[in-house]
Amino acid sequence: MAKYIFITGGVVSSLGKGVAAASCGALLQSRGYTVHARKFDPYLNIDPGTMSPFQHGEVYVTNDGFETDLDLGYYERFLGARLGRSDSVSGGRIYWDVLNAERRGDYLGATVQMIPHVSNKIKEYISAPTNTDFVVCEIGGTVGDIEGKIFLESIRQFANDVGRRNVMFIHLTLAPYLEKSGELKTKPTQMSVRNLLENGIQADMLIVRTPRMLEPDERAKIGMFCNLPAQNVISGIDVDNIYKIPLAYDAQHVFDIIADHFGLPHAAGNMEKFKRIEHHLSADLPTVTIGMVGKYFHVPDAYKSLNEALFHAGIQNNVHVKIKKINAEEFAPESCADVDGILVPGGFGVRGVAGKIAAAGYARETGVPYMGICLGMQVAVIDFARNVLGWADADSTEFNKNAKPVIDIMAAHDAENMGGTLRLGAYPCDITPGTLAHSIWSAEHISERHRHRYEMNIEYEKEFADAGMIISGRSPDGRLPEIVELKNHPFFIAGQFHPEFQSSPYTGHPMFNAFIAAAKKRKS
Repeated sequence: MAKYIFITGGVVSSLGKGVAAASCGALLQSRGYTVHARKFDPYLNIDPGTMSPFQHGEVYVTNDGFETDLDLGYYERFLGARLGRSDSVSGGRIYWDVLNAERRGDYLGATVQMIPHVSNKIKEYISAPTNTDFVVCEIGGTVGDIEGKIFLESIRQFANDVGRRNVMFIHLTLAPYLEKSGELKTKPTQMSVRNLLENGIQADMLIVRTPRMLEPDERAKIGMFCNLPAQNVISGIDVDNIYKIPLAYDAQHVFDIIADHFGLPHAAGNMEKFKRIEHHLSADLPTVTIGMVGKYFHVPDAYKSLNEALFHAGIQNNVHVKIKKINAEEFAPESCADVDGILVPGGFGVRGVAGKIAAAGYARETGVPYMGICLGMQVAVIDFARNVLGWADADSTEFNKNAKPVIDIMAAHDAENMGGTLRLGAYPCDITPGTLAHSIWSAEHISERHRHRYEMNIEYEKEFADAGMIISGRSPDGRLPEIVELKNHPFFIAGQFHPEFQSSPYTGHPMFNAFIAAAKKRKS
């Protein structure tokens, strides 16, 4: 059977449980073990799909079309895993499942309670088959949260069900440094572990977030008060890039601690792919500046996958990528004067759309490399319709129901196929040979992930093509435009999908790699 590692957190939120979970999985993979990952969030939303990027950060989308927490992006990027709808589970979804089961009569009239009905449902999701050696499960929130208690109870029960040596508990805490006293304080960690013990869970390893490495006496003190060996207390030091974390864990023998717990042999890992990234970060390389024209910059994680994909493409092109954040609601052409490429990402709602349209027009007119994603494709189409074809009233029916509908929810598919909601997940795309898109992907058939409602209206394809904007990628049935590009431009391409969700730190993504290559060429 699979072995299970549960990652919990205490003291404060945002300690980096997702990266810690992904990094532990990467250490296991580096020794030849197969790894799957899951995220359990106690909040009561059914899924993150309706949560605002201004509050929660980005919504990540899996191949099978499920809107998930952004931590699944860490798992997929670090581990190369392909996760799905059973791997991102919220408290709201658990209660929804339980209450629907009660209405169907599945409980045969029993009184439905937190234990066993809710806890059993959580354990069902934990134990869903993966065909891997390890399953790493992150429990969102912090120990002590009211909505998280049933999740802690469920993993306590699960450890008893499958055997304590088949389960490992790793707890992230904080040891703050007080400038006035010049001391690193361990009491918050002690209190957090005590709180975890009150829920029946003894941590097997602690990862303590600190501004510096813990001293031996500090590790010994934490181990003594938290009831575990000092060598199982790991320094979760701050690093300037998340891909350095597996190397930091490896240097502190995290795999050996995991191996000892599960009775596995010690083994050296192949960490070359992470060393390559570390070398790139410190290398003296040219820098390209990408102007990102967006509106969710108030939350650092709102464009997390996008930022990562640009970084990955920089590795593939031997350049450092600097992102210049340009507020779409305040866009002015001079804000792009010093950029080597312009990227317009996805988004919802009319706020900032005028600025995004202007940014696409600026790139079209000046020859600056342009990459549009989702709404970034739609605004490029609107700009072209208005300012090249001369259709002053061209717009998306999302923003203007009475406009000339160059972007339209009903233009390419019917309401039955839409299901009244978003087009989500991986969809195939056929690429026209001889196009920029074909040179980028080196393939005629690709698959990319979507999250949108509106489409380019293919009824106007001929007018666009005659004026210089062609559809170079479309759905296999020919009804859905997926990629557009300009024929007479150094680099201008936009996709209706979100390629950032399939970017890897080890290979990048073809579209981002080509975009950064074009920006590098323009700079030089």
